[in-house]
Amino acid sequence: MDTILLRVLLSTIVVSLLIFMILLIKRLFHKHLTVKAHYQIWYFLFIPILAAFVPWKDFHLGKGTQYLKSLLFFQKDTASKNEKNVLNVSQASNTDLMHDFTVSVNKSTPDFVYHIIFTIWVIGMILFIGLVIYSAYQIYQMKKSATPVKNQRINELLELCKESVGIKRKVKLRENALITSPITFGIFQPYIFLPRKTREALSLNELKYVFLHELHHHKNKDVFVNYVMLIVQIIYWFNPFMWVALKRMRIDRELACDASVLNLLDESGCIEYGHTIIRFADKKYDRTYAQIAPGMGGTQKQIKQRIQRIAAFSGDSPLLKWKSKVICVVSGIFVLAITPITTVIASSDDMYHFSEKNTIYEDLSSYFHGYNGSFVLYDDAKGQYQIYNRDMSEQRVSPNSTYKIFSALFALESSVISTNNNEQAWDGNVQPYQEWNQDQNLSTALSHSVNWYFQNTDREIGRKHLQDYFHKVKYGNEDLSGNLDTYWMESSLKISPIEQVQLLHALEENKFGFKEENIQAVKQAILIDKQKNGQLFGKTGTGTINGKNVNGWFIGFVYKGEHRYYFAINIQDKDGHAKGSKAAEIAKQILHDKRIY
Repeated sequence: MDTILLRVLLSTIVVSLLIFMILLIKRLFHKHLTVKAHYQIWYFLFIPILAAFVPWKDFHLGKGTQYLKSLLFFQKDTASKNEKNVLNVSQASNTDLMHDFTVSVNKSTPDFVYHIIFTIWVIGMILFIGLVIYSAYQIYQMKKSATPVKNQRINELLELCKESVGIKRKVKLRENALITSPITFGIFQPYIFLPRKTREALSLNELKYVFLHELHHHKNKDVFVNYVMLIVQIIYWFNPFMWVALKRMRIDRELACDASVLNLLDESGCIEYGHTIIRFADKKYDRTYAQIAPGMGGTQKQIKQRIQRIAAFSGDSPLLKWKSKVICVVSGIFVLAITPITTVIASSDDMYHFSEKNTIYEDLSSYFHGYNGSFVLYDDAKGQYQIYNRDMSEQRVSPNSTYKIFSALFALESSVISTNNNEQAWDGNVQPYQEWNQDQNLSTALSHSVNWYFQNTDREIGRKHLQDYFHKVKYGNEDLSGNLDTYWMESSLKISPIEQVQLLHALEENKFGFKEENIQAVKQAILIDKQKNGQLFGKTGTGTINGKNVNGWFIGFVYKGEHRYYFAINIQDKDGHAKGSKAAEIAKQILHDKRIY
């Protein structure tokens, strides 16, 4: 929940900066932009939103997004808060890998605050969606009560105007008593609606100007743009800068439409066009449907601004058009440069997209009584996955202490420790578990899940080299943007159960090219049990927030003769009962029932 809100908040900041940038460009280059460019430059506002749907990961932008996250302190602040409370003990100590040694991280903001803010945001969106639906209903009612214009001369005039504007599509002309100003709408079937008495009130020449204006709205795709504007308004309804931007955009849209019409007219025609617009000044164009249907009318202030522009209209010189293009291209490059910021915000790195075909999805819910959870098993001999709960098996969550398997390997690979010399001296600081208050070697550190041991090795490796290892093995979202001591504890680093299994398999196959002796040392340190028919290796992990165990892991593999099985189980519980030891208990029962171990 809080992640969603943080994304919305940061995207709001980015969009607000974009609005400021557009207004600044319009002001600085006011005389160097065509009227049409003044309107179209607002299109940049849509890019960060559309960027959320681009598969950026396929462009290998991972390092860049991680760097941006670090710059934004997106996770660092959270981790820092966690660090202050790192000594809150939540579990009684145990002495083997099947049990938990974990510490609690605290969130300073209670969950109910996020729920309240999220609820207000959703309610606001629902109200705006309701407004759009009501507008569509008004349009529907107008279509029902409208009558076709059968006057042959008027219809012939419309056809002439279509030819002049360059529109070949059929445009339905209707008149309606519910409106006081011409409007246009319809993406797939364009409509032009005239007020009931327009035929009596306007001359054919004035009607021509009305048609030219409305037809240019269709030619410029203004109806479609209007819908995109509505989507933006629904998402950012709480942002006053967005309200200002959309209001300015609507004014610029009408000015651009006027300019398109004036380019078709001579001087006397421009004057008559201005007079025609004045006739529709302040004609109650503020009704709800105006959000969907652009039209010729407007407020007196808007009409005054348009008349002033018409009076000063002189056409666009080739030089002005070129300058507009250059300014728009440069602005577009800048917008694309900052787009990754919103990509970081909107990126779906909380999910791993699994597409392996040789997969059996099974129902193991009876093992997970009272828990939300998933179980992933990979049979190496068959090359087959067996998965319970597909959605959760692809969901990335904090690895917590399961990460220590790879932390140990990275420490060995970087020679911070070695297979023959991996002892570290306890610094005397009192730790939450008695087992941690002593010197440690790799085996004891893994079996007792000693945080300070792996925090020391991580610091000695350094963030840069550590990040290189994460990229090398493709560990989940590869995000180390949090505090270096806690990024794996309900912080920035996240991984899915499927990825856990794939990593264990790749480790066993040594697909990363690590030293074989290092891999064997880590494996030996996580050996849990050895029986006549097999061996069980594994590591638990528990995520504890504000004293509640919300995230339980158990990952590992089984040697059964020549067979190799790799597994990962994750359970989650907001009430605080999702411990790694419980996950291990469920996993052992499943493995037993499957006759694996």
